[in-house]
Amino acid sequence: MMKAGWHQSARICQSPHFNQRPLNEVSGLVIHNISLPAGCYGLPHIDGLFQGCLDAAADESFSELVGLEVSAHFLIRRDGELVQYVSCNDRAWHAGVSTLNGRENCNDFTIGIELEGTDTDPYANEQYQVLAQLTLELFNEYPMLKQNKIVGHCDIAPGRKTDPGQSFDWQRYLGLLVE
Repeated sequence: MMKAGWHQSARICQSPHFNQRPLNEVSGLVIHNISLPAGCYGLPHIDGLFQGCLDAAADESFSELVGLEVSAHFLIRRDGELVQYVSCNDRAWHAGVSTLNGRENCNDFTIGIELEGTDTDPYANEQYQVLAQLTLELFNEYPMLKQNKIVGHCDIAPGRKTDPGQSFDWQRYLGLLVE
């Protein structure tokens, strides 16, 4: 499943936006959402953003993203495709200013998973299935990672972030982890 932090069945799309974790620890999972432009799916712009080569001329909303250095470990597209940008053993730049259980800098100890979507569009069945399978595989790989350490971006950056949003069915997702 994983080799040096890389998922063996993911499409690899390496990002330059990462660095080493200060501690060799993975003890949290952060669920995000992303679409570029907002509400548009299946386009190459998320890869471009995370690789630092987003074409700012492709959409007027991209002008605010010029020079932004962000990444995530994974993206799950609406059709269930799993894309990986950063090794899980490294620190992706997904959480920004954040706090989880009194610990700041959540990038240091979490894995970031982006779902292609918005706060208001329902997520696809395939996304829930792939997310649950990936989560169970990550539990096996990183023993400190447990179900009670899964949060939304909104939980670690309240007032600043709202994702994965009201459209994310937490009960459905967490229920898939115990079946």
